[in-house]
Amino acid sequence: MNSDVELLFKDKVLGHPAGLFVLFFTEMWERFSYYGMRALLVMFFTASLLDNGWGWPREHAFAIFGTYTSLVYLSTLVGGYMADKKIGYRYAVLIGALLMTIGHACMALESPFFIYSGLVFLVFGSGFFKPNMTSIISEMYAQRPEKKDGAYTIFYMGVNAGAFLGILLCGYLGERVGWSWGFGLAGIFMLFGLLQFWWAKDIFGSIGLKPKKKDDTTATMDPNEPKLNPFTSFQMGLIFLSAGIGLAWILNDPVSKISEGVYNLFDFTLMGIDGSTLMIITALGLFLLLLGIRLPRYDKITMHRMIAVIFFALITIFFWAIFEQAPSSLTIFARDYTDRILEGNAAIIFKVVDALVTIVPLLVITYVLLKLFGKTFTKYTASNLILALSFVIIWAIALFRLYDKFNQDVAEIDASWFGILNSLYIITFAPLFSKWWESKYNPSANMKYAIGMLLLGIGMACVAVGASDIPIGAKTASVSIIWLILVYFFHTMGELCISPVALSYVSKLVPGRMIAMMFGIWYLAVAIGMKLAGVFGEASEQISQTAGLSSFFWILTAVAVGFSVLAMALSPVIKRLMHGVH
Repeated sequence: MNSDVELLFKDKVLGHPAGLFVLFFTEMWERFSYYGMRALLVMFFTASLLDNGWGWPREHAFAIFGTYTSLVYLSTLVGGYMADKKIGYRYAVLIGALLMTIGHACMALESPFFIYSGLVFLVFGSGFFKPNMTSIISEMYAQRPEKKDGAYTIFYMGVNAGAFLGILLCGYLGERVGWSWGFGLAGIFMLFGLLQFWWAKDIFGSIGLKPKKKDDTTATMDPNEPKLNPFTSFQMGLIFLSAGIGLAWILNDPVSKISEGVYNLFDFTLMGIDGSTLMIITALGLFLLLLGIRLPRYDKITMHRMIAVIFFALITIFFWAIFEQAPSSLTIFARDYTDRILEGNAAIIFKVVDALVTIVPLLVITYVLLKLFGKTFTKYTASNLILALSFVIIWAIALFRLYDKFNQDVAEIDASWFGILNSLYIITFAPLFSKWWESKYNPSANMKYAIGMLLLGIGMACVAVGASDIPIGAKTASVSIIWLILVYFFHTMGELCISPVALSYVSKLVPGRMIAMMFGIWYLAVAIGMKLAGVFGEASEQISQTAGLSSFFWILTAVAVGFSVLAMALSPVIKRLMHGVH
């Protein structure tokens, strides 16, 4: 392994091994495909038959979208386990990319069988791909920890560049040319990412190959770690029962609604409670029972720190449930309730801004590409040619889009366009937040969550104010675009307070041998948040019919601000529970 790492660091691009940028572009195309498809999914389901959509009620689209994004995070538990124990990170990435390529190809065919099949392929593909790219980076920098932060910063720039380009270009083709074009483009670039990675795989040496079996008999436990707390058969039973019921509920929710009750696993009532609600309450109760049994069995410090993690996980669930309104209820708000037609000087200004935010990031990424070519083209020609072809296509579509936009008398903003603001804000403001965290003004973990939830609430308050004049039950309106620009700004600021630091605190608070398990629980919390986002989206329809759309956004504002106040109030308590971890 030492020689592999030394060889990796011989050929550097921007101070880091060229292999990091192979991962950068692979991840960029994966995020391009994921966010590009995601930007279109709800709009495709809810578009009228005349617009070549499926004409679904919004509630059905939100239900299946919540289940899809939830399963994407749950599947990382399977992909991570398979990579760690069976096939290695490299083959896991390959399998994941291949499954996602097949999934996007299915989506482009648009028939019910292929759309549903495509979503299944995408769920499992994401599960194999998502956790294992960062695992390869971790292995690459195991002996260079001082450079790891910089490596992850570069890598996450690739994540956001891919999300930005995917939403911008897949969204444009899907809305303006045809849904199949948007879904298909996502698949083409996932294929490019797969080929580019596989033909350059030798650059990693033995890093990420099939794991070697460890001899557990020689393993020694760190004397500083708490004593073992093995799971009993009863506790394992609780885990499987709770997980099984929860998974069944996640899958049954959209199926029962879309089929209008024809297919429903929980078609019963008990004491006036419908079966679906009763089952999810049961799953939650079993999980809480498990926590109640296990936590007291740890030593005092470990128990306290795990309670702190559970509190952070609770906030995380509601953070993502509100934040992920972006591809669901906020996208519908952009399409149906926002005045996206600009005229006169406003149109000219927007076209210029749109051109700058398209071309400048592409120029920066192309510069990085050329630097990579200079180090790897001779040795990994096929991989670099695929990468070059992908950029030729990206530039062609981007320039065609700008040409089309500039030739219009007015500026009509695509509904999906607002989604790129999140990536732009992250790229712009992430360095400032990083400096803040490194300064003497670095807030405690609890205060970061409090600030993040407060910013999330402010964002929702903006769109609530914007929606205040929309009549109850209205299906269309013409609200100013400024409210969506503001909501994405404040939500991104909130994300920068919570998302990047979350797993860092988990790794600091739990014993080393428990990190993998707690990361799994953390992804479970995110998955619950994703599904809850779909549930919230469904509720928006009923609330907008009875109290107005603005009331829905005010409710989400109250939830976010409420958790912010709770985090602030409990800050001294959580600080004591963390026992010196900062």
